[in-house]
Amino acid sequence: MAQLRAAIFAALFPCLATLPAAAQDVTLTSRDGEVTITGDLQGFDGEFYRVDTIYGELTVDGSGVLCEGPGCPNLNAYVAEATLSGAPTIGRVLMPALIEAFALRQGLELSRDNISDIIFAYTLSDPATHEARGRFHVRLTNTDEGFADLLAGEADMAMSLREVTRKEAIRGREVGLGDLRDARRSRVLALDALVPLVSAGNPVTTITTPELAQVLAGEITDWVQLGGADAPIAVHLHDPTTGLGQSTERRMLQGGATEFVAGAIHHLDGDALSQAVAQDPFSLGIGSRSEKGLTFELALTGACGFAMQATRRAVKTEDYPLTAPMFLYLPARRLPKLMREFLAFTREPAAQLVIRRAGFVDQLPEEIAINDQGDRFANAVLRAGEEITLSDLQRMTRVLSPLKRLTTTFRFEPGSARLDAQSRSNVESLARALESGFYDGRQLVFVGFSDGEGPANANRTISLRRAKAVQDAVIRTAETAQLDRLKMDIEAFGEAMPMACDDSEWGRRANRRVEIWMK
Repeated sequence: MAQLRAAIFAALFPCLATLPAAAQDVTLTSRDGEVTITGDLQGFDGEFYRVDTIYGELTVDGSGVLCEGPGCPNLNAYVAEATLSGAPTIGRVLMPALIEAFALRQGLELSRDNISDIIFAYTLSDPATHEARGRFHVRLTNTDEGFADLLAGEADMAMSLREVTRKEAIRGREVGLGDLRDARRSRVLALDALVPLVSAGNPVTTITTPELAQVLAGEITDWVQLGGADAPIAVHLHDPTTGLGQSTERRMLQGGATEFVAGAIHHLDGDALSQAVAQDPFSLGIGSRSEKGLTFELALTGACGFAMQATRRAVKTEDYPLTAPMFLYLPARRLPKLMREFLAFTREPAAQLVIRRAGFVDQLPEEIAINDQGDRFANAVLRAGEEITLSDLQRMTRVLSPLKRLTTTFRFEPGSARLDAQSRSNVESLARALESGFYDGRQLVFVGFSDGEGPANANRTISLRRAKAVQDAVIRTAETAQLDRLKMDIEAFGEAMPMACDDSEWGRRANRRVEIWMK
């Protein structure tokens, strides 16, 4: 009886996974027969019952009770199930690759059932008995529909190419999903990037970030203004109903565009966009790095001469300014054990390799030796002036030379001290690594940098403050880490090592960062 009471009151966390089609009467009785609970079964995840009783909703450990009634599940034939809905960019390639790798890791057989063009299911079965252990239902809708399904209780996870909106977060709290803006309610599965695309025959190879904003706003309308042929520019964008379309709008408007040109051609998926751009020598599209097709990516430049393309490393570090995280949003309820194991697997190194092979950018930290960063230090020398002196550069080189840069980097939302989504994910990842002891015996230095706006001394102070804030966030998150087993320091060099030109908000944002260096 004591065990049952403990299970009831200690496990009052909100809710389990897949709900039955309709709640049914059940009676849960403790194995000694002294405690009985009657109510409507709201869910069962293979381990815990969730029952709506006269006392409210209770969650009860199934190992301590016997279940009677028409709603009782067959414990021997239980199949863990989860429905994922949302962005096809995630659901068509990335999610199947991860599910297949997870099944292999678990030693389970995998079969796929194509229900329609946009709906399929993966069944994971015991290879000895061929009995199903779990089933993933995947719906290829779009980001908006993914959130709508999650809010309506028709999906257990939403696949998204943007962050949850304020309206969706409010609705999520109202329907009992918890705070979808909480870091525990989402995770960054992989990384992609928005890239300017042209046909392979277009002679233009670079575009400045202000010029890109002007093209999208309709202020630059002819290729001759960009050094190309005397022909009008046809702008191609993702449809605003898609996650990439919404992410494009948010990022481009922050970069200086006031509104998109009225004649822009919209596409519902990345393949259609890249095919249209590839076939038109006078087109310019904003597509995704993972779906470039036969198009050519323009390098982003600025008046200062820096050029940046969406290489894997540049996207991982967010040095490329238009990164696009790929999210999985989860409700504040307990998912079946097999699904929790799948979510844990997505963070493992093996899963990160799968992500890379699927054509996306993984989040596995890499160490970059200083000898492989000559262009960054060359840029620092070229951009030095009255405020950044030779002495400043010598000090920076002296401090960083014995160290290696970690690809884990932190940047901030525009006009805010809040870390952006990718950086919040990096906080979680670094904290888990500290808790596991992965960096025991090593030195980690949080190094702050700034843009070049304002006095150099003030920028150094600001960048030091940001480095300290990131360090504090990681320490708070790494609750079980034994920090005495490693050394953690902070440094700041202000505007001494710019990553991009300061002539656009994108460039200034790329320069405002906190890097991790280690020895």
